[in-house]
Amino acid sequence: MYQQVYNPVGNVLLSTVLAALPIVVLLYCIALHPHRDAAGTWHRGISAPRAALAGVLSAFAISCLVFHMPITAALSAFTLGALSGFVGVVWIVFAAMLLYTITVHSGRFEIVKASITQISCDRRLQCVLIAFCFGAILEGTSGFGTPVAIAGAIMVGLGFRPFQSAVLNLLANTAPVAWGAIGTPIVTLAQASGLDQLTLSTMAGRQLPLLSVLIPFWLVALFVKMEGGSWKQVIEVWPATLCAGLSFGCMQWFASHIPELHLLTDIIAGGFSLLCTMFFLRFVWSPKTRFLLAGERAPVELPIAGHYRWQQSLSAWLPWCLLIACCALWGTPTFKSYLNGALSHYAVSATLFGAPLHGTLSLLVWDMPALHQLVQRMPPVATVTSAPEAARFTLNWLSAAGTGVFVAAVLTGLHLRLTPTQWRRAIGMTCARLAAPVLVIAQVLGLSYLTRYAGTDAVLGLACTAAGVFYPFFAAILGWLGVFLTGSDTASNALFGNLQHLTAQQLHLNPVLTVATNSTGGVMGKMIDAQSIMVAGTACYEDPSERVHSVGPIFRTMFWHSLAGATLIGLIALCQAYVLPSMVPLLPIG
Repeated sequence: MYQQVYNPVGNVLLSTVLAALPIVVLLYCIALHPHRDAAGTWHRGISAPRAALAGVLSAFAISCLVFHMPITAALSAFTLGALSGFVGVVWIVFAAMLLYTITVHSGRFEIVKASITQISCDRRLQCVLIAFCFGAILEGTSGFGTPVAIAGAIMVGLGFRPFQSAVLNLLANTAPVAWGAIGTPIVTLAQASGLDQLTLSTMAGRQLPLLSVLIPFWLVALFVKMEGGSWKQVIEVWPATLCAGLSFGCMQWFASHIPELHLLTDIIAGGFSLLCTMFFLRFVWSPKTRFLLAGERAPVELPIAGHYRWQQSLSAWLPWCLLIACCALWGTPTFKSYLNGALSHYAVSATLFGAPLHGTLSLLVWDMPALHQLVQRMPPVATVTSAPEAARFTLNWLSAAGTGVFVAAVLTGLHLRLTPTQWRRAIGMTCARLAAPVLVIAQVLGLSYLTRYAGTDAVLGLACTAAGVFYPFFAAILGWLGVFLTGSDTASNALFGNLQHLTAQQLHLNPVLTVATNSTGGVMGKMIDAQSIMVAGTACYEDPSERVHSVGPIFRTMFWHSLAGATLIGLIALCQAYVLPSMVPLLPIG
């Protein structure tokens, strides 16, 4: 049994610095390490696979040499993270990019572009409609990188530069994240902390809407700045950005409080915001001047949707409707349970590397060797009665969210009557596009699982608990750090949910506030985690070398935006703790 130690060198400050070292190495290599290309030009940041490898090696060194984690347990934890990345992230991104590639090869994407242009030719408003409104719907249905991948690819198809598309979608994919994939982060947070699920959703719904109203303005301001525009051009579209943000925020507040709707908050809020903004732009208001990309010398040369028959427009949008429908279906607990038991008659029982592999053909579970129930979290991170940490790799290939996206892609190909040659080309292009990102995602997720089971993440979390009365602010920073480490608000909630609860009790704070703030602060970390950035680069860049080297520039651009967002959430939590405590909902009695 490996019992985690949170002060291995006898000095709290030095132990914290050593625990943070792998993160520092990863950040330095991604964003700052100087290197010279073949042409002799110096750049900051090395390629993402090499940066991830440096972070992984340093994490192994700290975990095994300083925290005395057995090397077999460390290798098993890394393997668990890498395998989980294939099912939880790579499979989703592959299927999403396959769907996009199919629509491009079939020519239907041109009609989609035309219909978006008909709603508004103004590039500022296209950012809001695609990245914010449509991206929120995708986040609510599937999450885990899908909105960044698909909305980013759509924007590139509309003429936005790859770097622009990646950055704008990372910024837009923040406020909806707490209810992503049919509320998975909230469900996980309730399980980890032991608090009521609806109460946590309600608390998150009293924090994030305040930021949701701001995001469309923030999005437009960043885009206009990147295009060399002025503040006047940002303010010029305030009626539309206010409509998008206010409609989203109000519906997010409302849906998050309703027992029957709270897990569907993103889908409801995103759909409502999209419809309100489209109606507002078509029938109420439009900007006096049209803002175009810097390289566009004339009005956008795209056909308007009116040049197509309504049957053509419907057929072009059908793939995206199928995507939303399939993701929503795959996200429902009842359907997931049905798929997990679909092949239950075919039992599997074997041993792999000395550990049991059991289950059925639809749901295989592998108890990780040298790791499963052999790691014990210790006080104050966990209670003295806490069970050893489970470490199981679950291959639920039928019920995985990526399978829902893949089914939508297959149905799209059948609907568009792709030939065998077109199928081979689409699959081949998608696989080639994912070669380097798969390597990075596997390494980063392996690193995150290694830090979790070694206990170095808990050391960083405990450092935040020393904030005393200011802890509500640092609860948001802890959630932000958790998402940066793990690449997922769900994983961050599983990681720090119980720690937030225990710390609140020790400091005599309301645990509902601190636990929910872990999730709401965490959403701002989605902008800068290596996994999300790699997904954005994969979707937006065609050139493989550009994808690999885009991580550093994107990270440097998004870091201060991410930190500013987490700071705002922290200030909101601080205000709710001491100025407006009535905003914190009460836990149900019993």
